[in-house]
Amino acid sequence: MRTAAQWLDDYGDSHRNHTNKAVHWICVPVIAWCVLGLLWSVPFPSALREAFSAAQPFANWAAVAVLAALLYYALLSLRLALGALALLAAMLWSIDLAERSSPLPLWSVCVFLFVIAWVGQFIGHGIEGKRPSFFKDVQFLMIGPLWLLADVYRRLGIRF
Repeated sequence: MRTAAQWLDDYGDSHRNHTNKAVHWICVPVIAWCVLGLLWSVPFPSALREAFSAAQPFANWAAVAVLAALLYYALLSLRLALGALALLAAMLWSIDLAERSSPLPLWSVCVFLFVIAWVGQFIGHGIEGKRPSFFKDVQFLMIGPLWLLADVYRRLGIRF
């Protein structure tokens, strides 16, 4: 299995242009939020929801995906997984808030933002002159958010 450093270095090879990096700082979190929002919108079996009645709003497919992502991240780096936990929990909280307060269905907001963010990603890669990493390996879709978090860790002097 590749290490976190190997994944992040490989991902960074197609993300060197300043504009593309800036686009990624905006679009990657939006895409992650939208994926979780869309999963949140998929009906969760009522038997499972009742089994997790104490965590009722968070008994959904988005929470399952977050747990799976955190497990994957923990296999790569426990420190990055802890940072991802905080960010993903904030995303779930904001999705719950958005669902309760928006006059629009959550799924429609997520689809709209998802498409706009991916257009931005492809524009950024057009400027970079390199194809997105996930064309090489689909796992890079999971590495993008970690790459941003690792950059924050580097700036703060936190080892991962």
